[in-house]
Amino acid sequence: MSSKRIALYPCSPNTVRGTSTKLSASKDKVIYANGKTVIIRDLKNAALSTSFSGHAYNTTVARFSPSGFYCASADITGTVKIWDTIGEDQSVKGEYKVLSGKVNDLAWDGESKRIIAVGDGREKFGHAFLADSGSSTGQISGHSKVINAVSIRYQRPFRAATASDDNSIVFHQGVPFKYDKTIRTHAKFVQDVQFGPSGDHFASVGSDSKIFLYDGRTGDTVAELTDSPHKGTIMSCSWSPDSKSFFTTSLDCTVRLWDVEARKLLQAWTVGSGVPNQQVGGVWSGIGDLVSLSMSGDLNVFDPRTGDKPTRILQAPQKAITAASSTSSGTFFAGSADGRVFSYDANSTSPSDAVQLVGGTLHTSLVSGMATAGSGKVFTTGYDDQVREIEGYAYTPASIPSLSQPKSVAVTSDETVFVAGISSVEAIRNNQRVFELKPSYAPSAVGAGENVVAVGGEDKRVHVYTWNGNTLMEKRVLPESEGTITALVVSSDGALIVQGNSAGKIALYHSQTGEPIPTRWDWHTARISSLAFLPALSSPPTHVISGSLDTNVYVWSLENTSKRVLVKGACPGGVNCVVWLGDAHVTDGKKTGRILSAGADGCVRVWEVELPGK
Repeated sequence: MSSKRIALYPCSPNTVRGTSTKLSASKDKVIYANGKTVIIRDLKNAALSTSFSGHAYNTTVARFSPSGFYCASADITGTVKIWDTIGEDQSVKGEYKVLSGKVNDLAWDGESKRIIAVGDGREKFGHAFLADSGSSTGQISGHSKVINAVSIRYQRPFRAATASDDNSIVFHQGVPFKYDKTIRTHAKFVQDVQFGPSGDHFASVGSDSKIFLYDGRTGDTVAELTDSPHKGTIMSCSWSPDSKSFFTTSLDCTVRLWDVEARKLLQAWTVGSGVPNQQVGGVWSGIGDLVSLSMSGDLNVFDPRTGDKPTRILQAPQKAITAASSTSSGTFFAGSADGRVFSYDANSTSPSDAVQLVGGTLHTSLVSGMATAGSGKVFTTGYDDQVREIEGYAYTPASIPSLSQPKSVAVTSDETVFVAGISSVEAIRNNQRVFELKPSYAPSAVGAGENVVAVGGEDKRVHVYTWNGNTLMEKRVLPESEGTITALVVSSDGALIVQGNSAGKIALYHSQTGEPIPTRWDWHTARISSLAFLPALSSPPTHVISGSLDTNVYVWSLENTSKRVLVKGACPGGVNCVVWLGDAHVTDGKKTGRILSAGADGCVRVWEVELPGK
């Protein structure tokens, strides 16, 4: 029995206010860092993106080698990893501890052999080394503060330039790299420095809103670009493949394209206003795609030949995904730890339409629960103590405050929404609270199917109620579990209850009698975070999926409880939610189903799983 990943919808780059975010590109792919994950994003089809999760600490920067076959990525501890971007194994070719602090930027030489890493450190702020052995290839010196950026001339004789918070640029000769001169053209922090692909020039940008051009061989200052300057800190610059132009991104929410020979502004784009639209990074991808990064995490793709607006805006979560729910076999929603909710269309081939931010008034804090009603409406709860409703692809204006901080949400067949809070269980219909319960135990999870409502508690028990449209009546209490009930689901016909606990154990019960069904579903090694029945409209459910903090997903058979399928490493950092996409279907004579897993890394992965049989 097997599973295969068929799509990966990536997270957006991590952004920090006032800090430049480094992007790198190879053909139509852009690479960046978020958390412990490095993302290779396909600009034409988001689902074809890939991720690398080999770092133990938060990553800070990733750069493609000029050949495109390798990537160098670094983290906050000063560790650099060299890994293979071709193939699925992503084998690590080298791992080197180069600095004692955070690495801010990396640069490859034109031969894909040497790397310079710069950032923060106690004894030095930069290190030059060979990619295959880690041996030193010179000394990066001349700065008195943290280095923000580095670039290496692709042609021999090699040259390197570093930009620092000490308001200076240091020009190095190589190889081996050694100090040549200090350039003091900027009056404030220098945010970025980049050599053109031809090696004739390099450019620098900084917090003083100035742009300077230098000779690539000697480091002499050639010119300052003063035509229609930026009005805020310039965070990045990136060159065109023909070295005739480059573009800059700034905190004044603009992206500007410059002509190198004429020293003039060619085109300017304004990306909204306010902090979320501040441009904190950029990279030139392929022949004509200018990719800039907004503070909100949006990747804006510009084409100089088409108007004054981005041709595509690529959106995705920046934080961990904490809740998800599907509305059809190809459409689902995911909510993140910052309160934003995104809609995903698995059938879309347009990169900007595949993932979109839901409109309307969003939650202001973590999305704690999400459930879909039979009509297609999606109900969400958040740590802002609000219950909201999504209709279509936008939130409706109405919302209702919860009685206590909500932990979980479920919907019955009559579209009554049940919210389990830290001290209450409440029923909401048509944006009105129709019932509330103050139990003696602390609720931790809720599930609903037909007229059966099950509430799990920190008392390690599941309390089973029936709903008559007006009130909850407790029918029975299921046996005590080994840990707090952390996930709970009721089948659509209300006949079965599956519970998961903090000890990683899963149990199956008849809801009408409370009798346990022997399963031995105890293969997870950490807290169960999510459970879901395979949709079955006209027959009893046949399979259950579970996701856990141990990063794994299991598909369990209800027809033969000893059969299971493991999706190993379904979400690095831990699975927060699992959802079925549509019902079962037959592929190559085998019964299969599609599931999605999402969690700590902010990515959504879609899997084709062979369903375990009888």
